[in-house]
Amino acid sequence: MQSLQQKAAGYSGVNTNDAFAIDETNLFDKFGLQTFIDLSTNFYTRVYDDEEEWFRSIFADSKKEDAIQNQYEFFVQRMGGPPLFSQRRGHPALIARHRPFPVTHQAAERWLQHMQQAVDTTPDIDPDSKTKMMNFFRHTAFFLVAGDELKPQNQQVPCKHAANKPSEE
Repeated sequence: MQSLQQKAAGYSGVNTNDAFAIDETNLFDKFGLQTFIDLSTNFYTRVYDDEEEWFRSIFADSKKEDAIQNQYEFFVQRMGGPPLFSQRRGHPALIARHRPFPVTHQAAERWLQHMQQAVDTTPDIDPDSKTKMMNFFRHTAFFLVAGDELKPQNQQVPCKHAANKPSEE
């Protein structure tokens, strides 16, 4: 049986070494807090303005400002900065936090499309860091898809977003 990391690598096309190359450089030290705030703001502006209702509906029960804060705090923590997310929300527990939502291959690809655009248009992120970040994001998005496949069909619920949901782990 494949592990979730192996499934994520297979689905995403990003091997685990490339996915976790973000750990080779402290991106928080390199960019600082504001870059992560800008990236998350840029990303969620795109998400909340997405032309596809099915995708926007995943985030419908979340306040944009809360989603932005949750994301940049997670990114800061994961990319070498202080544990802002854990201090405020507890362990990231990504699969548990996203369990109530439909994290499908289609949703992951749409999420990644917006993230690629956000990364590409956020000043200060150099090409090498963009590649490392996108490899991490792609692998992680499909890690969540693999985690979503573990839940029984009757537990899948209508679209919402995890930004305001408590940890289940």
